[in-house]
Amino acid sequence: MGNFKGILTHQTLSDDDFARLMTMPVEELKNWSNVGVRIVDDAQLLYQQMARSIADVMIKNNKEGKKTKIILPVGPTPQYDILKQIINSEKISLENVWIFFMDEYLDWESRFVPESHPMSFRGYMKKNLFDLLDKSLGLKNEQIIFPNPKDLDYNDKRIEELGGIDVCYGGLGYHGHIAFNEPYDTYYRRMSIEKFLESKTRIIDLNSDTFVINSICGIGGNCYDLPPKAVTIGMKPIIEAKRIEIYCDGGDLNWQLASLRLALMHPPTLDRPGTLLQLHPNPKEEVLFVADKLTARPVIIAPK
Repeated sequence: MGNFKGILTHQTLSDDDFARLMTMPVEELKNWSNVGVRIVDDAQLLYQQMARSIADVMIKNNKEGKKTKIILPVGPTPQYDILKQIINSEKISLENVWIFFMDEYLDWESRFVPESHPMSFRGYMKKNLFDLLDKSLGLKNEQIIFPNPKDLDYNDKRIEELGGIDVCYGGLGYHGHIAFNEPYDTYYRRMSIEKFLESKTRIIDLNSDTFVINSICGIGGNCYDLPPKAVTIGMKPIIEAKRIEIYCDGGDLNWQLASLRLALMHPPTLDRPGTLLQLHPNPKEEVLFVADKLTARPVIIAPK
Protein backbone atom coordinates (compact mmCIF):
# COMPACT_ATOMS: atom_id res chain seq x y z
CA MET A 1 0.00 0.00 0.00
CA GLY A 2 1.22 3.49 -0.78
CA ASN A 3 2.39 5.94 1.86
CA PHE A 4 2.21 9.35 0.23
CA LYS A 5 2.60 12.05 2.87
CA GLY A 6 -0.75 12.66 4.53
CA ILE A 7 -2.56 9.88 2.68
CA LEU A 8 -6.06 9.46 4.21
CA THR A 9 -5.41 12.20 6.75
CA HIS A 10 -5.18 15.39 4.69
CA GLN A 11 -6.90 16.53 1.52
CA THR A 12 -3.79 17.92 -0.13
CA LEU A 13 -0.45 16.58 -1.30
CA SER A 14 2.88 18.36 -1.57
CA ASP A 15 3.88 19.44 -5.06
CA ASP A 16 6.52 16.72 -5.11
CA ASP A 17 4.05 14.00 -4.11
CA PHE A 18 1.50 15.23 -6.65
CA ALA A 19 4.10 15.12 -9.44
CA ARG A 20 5.12 11.64 -8.33
CA LEU A 21 1.48 10.51 -8.41
CA MET A 22 1.01 11.82 -11.95
CA THR A 23 4.25 10.51 -13.44
CA MET A 24 4.47 7.14 -11.71
CA PRO A 25 5.12 4.25 -14.13
CA VAL A 26 2.07 2.12 -14.87
CA GLU A 27 3.60 -0.98 -13.32
CA GLU A 28 3.85 0.77 -9.93
CA LEU A 29 0.22 1.86 -9.67
CA LYS A 30 -1.00 -1.32 -8.00
CA ASN A 31 1.59 -1.02 -5.21
CA TRP A 32 0.69 2.58 -4.40
CA SER A 33 -3.05 2.54 -4.95
CA ASN A 34 -5.36 2.70 -1.94
CA VAL A 35 -7.97 0.62 -3.81
CA GLY A 36 -7.77 -2.41 -6.06
CA VAL A 37 -6.47 -1.75 -9.57
CA ARG A 38 -6.26 -3.83 -12.73
CA ILE A 39 -4.59 -2.67 -15.95
CA VAL A 40 -5.62 -4.42 -19.17
CA ASP A 41 -4.06 -4.24 -22.62
CA ASP A 42 -6.80 -2.34 -24.43
CA ALA A 43 -10.32 -0.94 -24.14
CA GLN A 44 -11.94 -3.91 -25.89
CA LEU A 45 -10.60 -6.28 -23.24
CA LEU A 46 -11.88 -3.87 -20.57
CA TYR A 47 -15.40 -4.00 -22.05
CA GLN A 48 -15.26 -7.79 -22.22
CA GLN A 49 -14.23 -8.06 -18.58
CA MET A 50 -16.94 -5.63 -17.48
CA ALA A 51 -19.64 -7.55 -19.34
CA ARG A 52 -18.37 -10.86 -17.98
CA SER A 53 -18.32 -9.52 -14.43
CA ILE A 54 -21.94 -8.34 -14.66
CA ALA A 55 -23.07 -11.67 -16.10
CA ASP A 56 -21.13 -13.69 -13.51
CA VAL A 57 -22.80 -11.85 -10.62
CA MET A 58 -26.20 -12.86 -12.03
CA ILE A 59 -25.10 -16.47 -12.55
CA LYS A 60 -23.66 -16.76 -9.04
CA ASN A 61 -26.76 -15.36 -7.35
CA ASN A 62 -29.07 -17.50 -9.48
CA LYS A 63 -27.20 -20.64 -8.39
CA GLU A 64 -27.50 -19.55 -4.74
CA GLY A 65 -31.19 -18.68 -5.08
CA LYS A 66 -30.55 -15.00 -4.35
CA LYS A 67 -31.73 -11.78 -5.94
CA THR A 68 -29.16 -9.82 -7.92
CA LYS A 69 -29.09 -6.09 -7.15
CA ILE A 70 -26.68 -4.05 -9.24
CA ILE A 71 -26.06 -0.43 -10.14
CA LEU A 72 -25.12 0.19 -13.77
CA PRO A 73 -23.80 3.25 -15.62
CA VAL A 74 -24.50 4.48 -19.14
CA GLY A 75 -20.88 5.23 -19.81
CA PRO A 76 -18.90 3.32 -20.66
CA THR A 77 -21.36 1.65 -23.04
CA PRO A 78 -19.60 -0.83 -25.43
CA GLN A 79 -19.85 -3.59 -22.81
CA TYR A 80 -23.62 -3.79 -23.27
CA ASP A 81 -23.42 -5.34 -26.73
CA ILE A 82 -21.14 -8.01 -25.25
CA LEU A 83 -23.40 -8.46 -22.22
CA LYS A 84 -26.45 -8.94 -24.45
CA GLN A 85 -24.68 -11.73 -26.32
CA ILE A 86 -23.56 -13.44 -23.08
CA ILE A 87 -27.03 -13.30 -21.49
CA ASN A 88 -28.82 -14.58 -24.58
CA SER A 89 -26.32 -17.29 -25.51
CA GLU A 90 -25.91 -18.60 -21.94
CA LYS A 91 -29.65 -18.28 -21.18
CA ILE A 92 -29.04 -16.42 -17.92
CA SER A 93 -32.30 -16.04 -16.02
CA LEU A 94 -33.17 -12.42 -15.26
CA GLU A 95 -36.24 -13.11 -13.16
CA ASN A 96 -34.52 -12.08 -9.93
CA VAL A 97 -32.29 -9.34 -11.34
CA TRP A 98 -32.83 -5.76 -10.17
CA ILE A 99 -30.97 -3.09 -12.14
CA PHE A 100 -30.59 0.42 -10.77
CA PHE A 101 -29.14 2.94 -13.19
CA MET A 102 -26.91 5.71 -11.94
CA ASP A 103 -28.50 8.72 -13.56
CA GLU A 104 -30.48 10.33 -16.37
CA TYR A 105 -30.48 13.70 -18.08
CA LEU A 106 -33.19 16.28 -17.39
CA ASP A 107 -34.30 19.35 -19.30
CA TRP A 108 -34.12 22.87 -17.88
CA GLU A 109 -37.42 22.31 -16.06
CA SER A 110 -36.10 19.20 -14.29
CA ARG A 111 -38.17 16.78 -16.39
CA PHE A 112 -36.88 13.69 -18.16
CA VAL A 113 -35.53 14.34 -21.64
CA PRO A 114 -37.51 12.22 -24.14
CA GLU A 115 -36.14 8.76 -24.85
CA SER A 116 -35.63 9.90 -28.45
CA HIS A 117 -33.03 12.48 -27.32
CA PRO A 118 -29.48 11.41 -28.34
CA MET A 119 -28.32 11.80 -24.73
CA SER A 120 -31.22 9.91 -23.12
CA PHE A 121 -29.83 7.06 -21.03
CA ARG A 122 -33.25 5.38 -20.87
CA GLY A 123 -33.54 5.48 -24.64
CA TYR A 124 -30.01 4.19 -25.16
CA MET A 125 -30.37 1.23 -22.82
CA LYS A 126 -33.75 0.26 -24.19
CA LYS A 127 -32.48 0.30 -27.78
CA ASN A 128 -29.07 -1.24 -27.16
CA LEU A 129 -29.76 -3.80 -24.44
CA PHE A 130 -33.25 -4.41 -23.12
CA ASP A 131 -35.08 -4.63 -26.46
CA LEU A 132 -32.45 -7.15 -27.58
CA LEU A 133 -32.65 -9.57 -24.68
CA ASP A 134 -34.49 -12.88 -24.97
CA LYS A 135 -37.92 -12.16 -23.47
CA SER A 136 -38.15 -15.69 -22.08
CA LEU A 137 -35.35 -14.86 -19.62
CA GLY A 138 -37.89 -13.04 -17.47
CA LEU A 139 -36.64 -9.48 -16.90
CA LYS A 140 -39.60 -7.30 -15.90
CA ASN A 141 -39.86 -3.59 -16.64
CA GLU A 142 -40.33 -2.79 -12.96
CA GLN A 143 -36.92 -4.34 -12.26
CA ILE A 144 -35.21 -1.75 -14.51
CA ILE A 145 -35.03 1.39 -12.39
CA PHE A 146 -33.77 4.83 -13.35
CA PRO A 147 -33.72 7.62 -10.76
CA ASN A 148 -36.95 9.58 -11.19
CA PRO A 149 -37.20 13.34 -10.58
CA LYS A 150 -40.87 12.88 -9.67
CA ASP A 151 -40.09 10.33 -6.93
CA LEU A 152 -36.59 10.97 -5.63
CA ASP A 153 -36.93 8.60 -2.68
CA TYR A 154 -38.01 5.53 -4.67
CA ASN A 155 -34.53 4.26 -5.56
CA ASP A 156 -33.11 4.55 -2.07
CA LYS A 157 -36.15 2.93 -0.46
CA ARG A 158 -36.21 0.07 -2.97
CA ILE A 159 -32.49 -0.60 -2.56
CA GLU A 160 -32.92 -0.68 1.22
CA GLU A 161 -35.92 -3.04 0.96
CA LEU A 162 -33.88 -5.38 -1.24
CA GLY A 163 -31.03 -5.48 1.24
CA GLY A 164 -28.51 -3.23 -0.49
CA ILE A 165 -26.49 -3.43 -3.67
CA ASP A 166 -24.33 -6.44 -4.53
CA VAL A 167 -22.10 -4.67 -7.04
CA CYS A 168 -21.99 -1.07 -8.19
CA TYR A 169 -20.49 -0.74 -11.67
CA GLY A 170 -19.49 2.66 -12.96
CA GLY A 171 -17.29 4.90 -15.01
CA LEU A 172 -15.22 7.87 -13.88
CA GLY A 173 -16.03 11.45 -14.79
CA TYR A 174 -13.59 14.12 -15.95
CA HIS A 175 -13.21 15.52 -12.45
CA GLY A 176 -13.57 12.16 -10.80
CA HIS A 177 -17.30 12.04 -10.25
CA ILE A 178 -19.22 8.79 -9.83
CA ALA A 179 -22.68 8.94 -11.44
CA PHE A 180 -23.47 12.69 -11.40
CA ASN A 181 -22.14 13.06 -7.87
CA GLU A 182 -20.03 15.98 -8.98
CA PRO A 183 -17.64 18.03 -6.81
CA TYR A 184 -19.70 20.07 -4.41
CA ASP A 185 -19.26 23.85 -4.62
CA THR A 186 -18.33 24.90 -1.09
CA TYR A 187 -17.57 28.54 -1.87
CA TYR A 188 -20.76 29.72 -0.16
CA ARG A 189 -21.81 26.46 1.44
CA ARG A 190 -20.32 23.95 3.83
CA MET A 191 -20.19 20.26 3.00
CA SER A 192 -18.30 17.53 4.84
CA ILE A 193 -17.15 14.28 3.30
CA GLU A 194 -19.33 12.41 5.81
CA LYS A 195 -22.44 14.32 4.73
CA PHE A 196 -21.65 13.90 1.02
CA LEU A 197 -21.32 10.14 1.48
CA GLU A 198 -24.84 10.10 2.94
CA SER A 199 -26.27 11.79 -0.18
CA LYS A 200 -29.38 10.25 -1.73
CA THR A 201 -31.03 10.52 -5.13
CA ARG A 202 -31.31 14.17 -6.14
CA ILE A 203 -31.54 16.64 -9.03
CA ILE A 204 -28.34 18.48 -9.98
CA ASP A 205 -27.23 21.20 -12.38
CA LEU A 206 -24.31 20.01 -14.48
CA ASN A 207 -20.97 21.58 -13.60
CA SER A 208 -19.49 23.64 -16.41
CA ASP A 209 -16.55 21.32 -17.08
CA THR A 210 -18.86 18.29 -17.22
CA PHE A 211 -20.99 20.25 -19.67
CA VAL A 212 -18.00 20.75 -21.97
CA ILE A 213 -16.53 17.23 -21.85
CA ASN A 214 -19.92 15.47 -22.16
CA SER A 215 -20.96 17.58 -25.14
CA ILE A 216 -17.63 16.82 -26.83
CA CYS A 217 -17.77 13.09 -26.13
CA GLY A 218 -21.53 12.68 -26.65
CA ILE A 219 -22.87 15.03 -29.30
CA GLY A 220 -19.97 16.43 -31.27
CA GLY A 221 -19.43 19.47 -29.08
CA ASN A 222 -22.97 20.75 -29.55
CA CYS A 223 -23.30 22.14 -26.04
CA TYR A 224 -26.63 23.80 -26.91
CA ASP A 225 -28.31 20.39 -27.14
CA LEU A 226 -26.79 18.91 -24.01
CA PRO A 227 -29.45 18.75 -21.28
CA PRO A 228 -28.45 21.14 -18.46
CA LYS A 229 -29.63 19.01 -15.53
CA ALA A 230 -29.63 15.43 -14.37
CA VAL A 231 -31.12 13.21 -11.70
CA THR A 232 -28.50 11.07 -10.00
CA ILE A 233 -28.28 8.29 -7.50
CA GLY A 234 -26.46 9.50 -4.38
CA MET A 235 -23.18 8.38 -2.89
CA LYS A 236 -24.86 6.43 -0.07
CA PRO A 237 -25.96 3.33 -2.05
CA ILE A 238 -22.67 3.41 -3.97
CA ILE A 239 -20.32 3.47 -0.97
CA GLU A 240 -22.54 0.93 0.85
CA ALA A 241 -22.45 -1.57 -2.04
CA LYS A 242 -20.76 -4.82 -1.14
CA ARG A 243 -18.45 -4.37 -4.12
CA ILE A 244 -17.62 -1.45 -6.44
CA GLU A 245 -16.07 -1.81 -9.90
CA ILE A 246 -15.11 1.31 -11.90
CA TYR A 247 -14.07 0.97 -15.56
CA CYS A 248 -11.91 3.68 -17.15
CA ASP A 249 -11.59 3.80 -20.93
CA GLY A 250 -10.70 7.45 -21.63
CA GLY A 251 -7.22 6.88 -23.05
CA ASP A 252 -7.75 7.83 -26.69
CA LEU A 253 -8.84 11.38 -25.83
CA ASN A 254 -6.49 11.71 -22.84
CA TRP A 255 -9.29 13.11 -20.64
CA GLN A 256 -9.31 10.46 -17.92
CA LEU A 257 -5.62 9.96 -17.19
CA ALA A 258 -5.38 12.37 -14.26
CA SER A 259 -8.79 11.42 -12.84
CA LEU A 260 -7.77 7.76 -12.63
CA ARG A 261 -4.53 8.44 -10.77
CA LEU A 262 -6.22 10.84 -8.38
CA ALA A 263 -8.97 8.31 -7.63
CA LEU A 264 -6.38 5.62 -6.90
CA MET A 265 -3.90 7.56 -4.79
CA HIS A 266 -4.99 11.08 -3.81
CA PRO A 267 -6.37 11.47 -0.26
CA PRO A 268 -10.18 11.51 -0.14
CA THR A 269 -11.48 14.94 -1.11
CA LEU A 270 -14.79 16.49 -2.18
CA ASP A 271 -12.93 18.03 -5.12
CA ARG A 272 -12.62 14.53 -6.62
CA PRO A 273 -15.53 12.31 -5.53
CA GLY A 274 -13.88 9.19 -6.95
CA THR A 275 -11.30 9.44 -4.19
CA LEU A 276 -14.07 8.85 -1.64
CA LEU A 277 -14.31 5.21 -2.72
CA GLN A 278 -11.13 4.72 -0.68
CA LEU A 279 -13.43 5.06 2.35
CA HIS A 280 -15.30 1.85 1.52
CA PRO A 281 -15.04 -0.64 4.43
CA ASN A 282 -12.78 -2.91 2.36
CA PRO A 283 -11.22 -0.74 -0.37
CA LYS A 284 -8.29 -2.94 -1.37
CA GLU A 285 -10.42 -6.06 -1.81
CA GLU A 286 -13.89 -4.82 -2.78
CA VAL A 287 -13.19 -1.61 -4.73
CA LEU A 288 -11.64 -2.25 -8.14
CA PHE A 289 -10.60 0.25 -10.79
CA VAL A 290 -10.02 -1.31 -14.22
CA ALA A 291 -8.24 0.75 -16.87
CA ASP A 292 -6.69 0.10 -20.25
CA LYS A 293 -3.00 0.87 -20.71
CA LEU A 294 -3.67 4.11 -22.59
CA THR A 295 -5.72 5.47 -19.70
CA ALA A 296 -3.22 4.29 -17.08
CA ARG A 297 -0.16 5.88 -18.67
CA PRO A 298 1.73 8.70 -16.89
CA VAL A 299 0.55 12.30 -17.09
CA ILE A 300 2.91 14.99 -18.35
CA ILE A 301 3.87 17.48 -15.66
CA ALA A 302 5.13 20.95 -16.60
CA PRO A 303 8.55 21.81 -15.10
CA LYS A 304 8.55 24.26 -12.21
